[in-house]
Amino acid sequence: MSRNSSSWDQLLFQPPLCEGWKQNVEGAAYHLGNCILLLGYMGGSGIFGSIYIFSLLATGYICYALWGWLNACGLDIFIWNMLLVMACILQLAHLIYRLHKHTFLEEFDLLYKTLCQPLHVPFEVYKEIVKCCEEKVLSLARDQNYAAEGKTPINRLSLLLSGRVRVSQDGQFLHYVFPYQFLDSPEWESLRPSEEGTFQVTLTAETDCSYITWPRRKLYLLLAKDRYIARLFSVFLGYDISEKLYALNDKLFAKFGLRFDIRLPSLHHVLGPASSEAEAEKELYEWEELAVPHRPMPTFVQTAASAPPPPPSAHPKVPRPDSALLGEDSTSLVLEDFAELSGSFMDYVSEGEYMK
Repeated sequence: MSRNSSSWDQLLFQPPLCEGWKQNVEGAAYHLGNCILLLGYMGGSGIFGSIYIFSLLATGYICYALWGWLNACGLDIFIWNMLLVMACILQLAHLIYRLHKHTFLEEFDLLYKTLCQPLHVPFEVYKEIVKCCEEKVLSLARDQNYAAEGKTPINRLSLLLSGRVRVSQDGQFLHYVFPYQFLDSPEWESLRPSEEGTFQVTLTAETDCSYITWPRRKLYLLLAKDRYIARLFSVFLGYDISEKLYALNDKLFAKFGLRFDIRLPSLHHVLGPASSEAEAEKELYEWEELAVPHRPMPTFVQTAASAPPPPPSAHPKVPRPDSALLGEDSTSLVLEDFAELSGSFMDYVSEGEYMK
């Protein structure tokens, strides 16, 4: 035991000194290997950084093996460096396999960069979402229906990747669905997992479209299993539905020339489909009259044979713009839900009083 301790003390505190330094330098392979290893250790993190590091390490160890075989003439140097080369090659093969396994179609890569990457969604979570839709991109030809009103069952949730889809009800145009918007988010939110239903609108492709779809039952199982994905879809669907509502509100502003508040419970009475142009103008005029407070007229004794003609109104009726110039007529299926709610806006003098 004392001999071992003394030998260790001698190696640590009294190392053997070189009797003589070599006058000539090592071969070019040795110095090249050192330079390549220096560059290799400058690699970054991530899968591509690892590929960079292990590629240069393997090249540097090959240079060391050549130096040990040709210049140093040491069999141990050559064997050890070849073992290190084999280890780097195996690691590279594993990294390339992982990279190939995580590679998606171009549409899915663009979808991740557009929707998920801004929210810092982990790539592993995105893989589960894509796996649920079986990594398939479906297509719609021009003028082909995605869903027919009253016929197509609500059994899936779809996201448009390219093209433009027209949404209509009873032949009347409602709004468009653009890329990276859900095709059927209102229908998805309108049903519970145990309920069944059919589309109340018709969705028709105006151009060649591509989309991905999640089967309803399979997606519900994923949302029940992963709470983070459930919150993520709740954010996506809520934002998508709000965008559709505001798009309808902007279209109604262009149609009537008035800015309506989509939160008003009685908006259905203003936006309901009119049977004729005269009825539509009458409803709009009545709404303007109710929105402006009337001043009480003073009472007086009539002395003339006939009453003077009434003064012209301070707020003359503004004719409704021709709907043919502004596009097709529109009514929103979502806005019809306000019809059964109490607290009509018509019961108030102004919108400011209503919002109190």
